[in-house]
Amino acid sequence: MTTNRTFTMIKPDAVANGSIGGILKMINEAGFRIVAMKYTKLSADAAGKFYEIHKERPFYGELVDYMSSGPIVAAILEKENAVADFRKLIGATDPTKAEEGTIRKIYAKSIAANAVHGSDSDENAQIEGDFYFSWLERF
Repeated sequence: MTTNRTFTMIKPDAVANGSIGGILKMINEAGFRIVAMKYTKLSADAAGKFYEIHKERPFYGELVDYMSSGPIVAAILEKENAVADFRKLIGATDPTKAEEGTIRKIYAKSIAANAVHGSDSDENAQIEGDFYFSWLERF
C-alpha cells in the first residue's frame, strides 16, 4: 500500500551547521507539504528506541550517541509518491555518491553525518511519524 506521507529528520550535524532553512526550502520547492514539524532534542533513551531496529548492528551505539548529541527537526511530509520522491530528493547515504542537487550532496559531511533521515517505506514512515507526533500535531 502506498501512501502520500513520509517522515524526515534534519539531523544534528545539519542543525548545527545552520542548514535547516536551506533543507526546508529544498523540501518545499520539491512540492512537499509539511504536515507536522518540531524542533527537539532526543534523549539517548529516545534515540535508542527510534533506532531499535539497528540494535544488533555494530554502529548502533554511535548512532544513538550522534542522534542525541544535539537538536533535530522532525517532520511529516505529504506529496503523491512521498517516500520514493523524498528518497530521491535526499540522495545516497554516502554524500560522495549522491547525485548533484540532492540534499545530502549539498549538506552532508559524511556517511554518518548525512544531514537528513528519510523513511525507507510507507510502513516505516507511519511508524516513525507516530513516534514523534500525536494526531493533534498534524495539519
